[in-house]
Amino acid sequence: MDKPHSDLGSRVAELHSVKATAVAGPGPRASAQQHAKGKLTVRERLDLLFDEGTFREIEQLRRHRAAGFGLEDRRPHTDGVVTGWGKVDGRTV
Repeated sequence: MDKPHSDLGSRVAELHSVKATAVAGPGPRASAQQHAKGKLTVRERLDLLFDEGTFREIEQLRRHRAAGFGLEDRRPHTDGVVTGWGKVDGRTV
């Protein structure tokens, strides 16, 4: 009989990998396109806004359920929206 948590370590590693992919964003090409427009990526903007190490993201792995226009084939984590809270100049926002 298999132990219910026999592969817990691999599942945790998988979760960390998926979260790292979500934080990395859509990829270097998309980041370069933002920079070419003179814009920062969402993560860069968050790093500038919040006091270091205080931002806590919620629903990081959320994905949309839309269909049509090819959206069903493109379902990135965070779905283009990053939400959470942190501290700005020591105040929770």
